[in-house]
Amino acid sequence: MSTMTSIDMAKIRRENMRWHLLSAVNLSRPVGIYTEALLPIVQSVYGDATHQEVRRELDYLEVREMAHIERDPTDRWFVNLTRTGIDFVEYTIDAQAGVARPRITQV
Repeated sequence: MSTMTSIDMAKIRRENMRWHLLSAVNLSRPVGIYTEALLPIVQSVYGDATHQEVRRELDYLEVREMAHIERDPTDRWFVNLTRTGIDFVEYTIDAQAGVARPRITQV
C-alpha cells in the first residue's frame, strides 16, 4: 500500500470514528457516557480500535468544542456533547471539516 493511500485510509478512519462517537454520545443525552462504554460501539465498526484511539478522537472533538469531557481522579472520562456537538449531530449547522458526517439525501 502506498504512503498516500495509507494516509488517506487513516484520515477516513479518524473522521468516521469521530462521527460514530458523536452519534453514540448524542444517544446518551442528557446523561452522558463513559469512554469504556464507547469503545465497544467503535469496535463494532473498527474491530481493532483501542481505548487510547477513542480518547484521542474525543480529545479532538473537545478541542473543536463539540464535546465536553470530565476527567476524574481515577482517569475515567465522562463525555457529553456541547451545544455545537448537538447541533452538528442534528444537522442544524453546516458540516465541519474533520468529521465524516453522512449527507442527508431525499428519496
